[in-house]
Formats: sequence, C-alpha cells, structure tokens
Amino acid sequence: MPGPDLDTRIETYYVRVKGVVQGVGFRHHTVRRAHALGVRGWVANLDDGSVEAVIQGAANQVDLMLEWLRRGPPHARVTDFFSEERYVEKRYERFEQH
Repeated sequence: MPGPDLDTRIETYYVRVKGVVQGVGFRHHTVRRAHALGVRGWVANLDDGSVEAVIQGAANQVDLMLEWLRRGPPHARVTDFFSEERYVEKRYERFEQH
C-alpha cells in the first residue's frame, strides 16, 4: 500500500526566525531560494527584529526550504527557529517579499 505522494501533497508552514536576520539580505535570499525550490508564500520583517514567512508547496520542497531557513544566508545568524504546519484553504501563486 503506497503512502502519500510527497511530490504532490501541498503543505503550508508558518515560520519565525530570530537572531541576526534583518539587514543581512535574509528576505532577498529567502525569495531566491524559494524560487529555486519552487515553493510559494511570502517572507517579511517584523518590528521586533525577527523574520516571518509562510511556505507552501510539495512536502519535499517545503522540507528543503525549512532546512535552509534554519541556517539562512551566509551573513545571517539564526539563534531561534519556530515552524508549524498550518491548514489553510488559500493557495499562493508565487513567493513574495513583503
């Protein structure tokens, strides 16, 4: 009995990253990585100095994106990473920087 197809099931995750994540190109690099992996959603800076994102795509793509977000781009220093799956009806068409 085959399991769910990890390339077709759509997952949506909310992510919050803290540390040295603003002023180091975190959002720009996140958009580039999302486009390379084919995930959709958005990324934004928060007033408290953290970054939040919504990642949506096939399970394998989302896993790769979450793994990248735990580290971030070269000049970032992630000290705290939070992610949780969200069940939403909305389907994003692209990945954007807010």
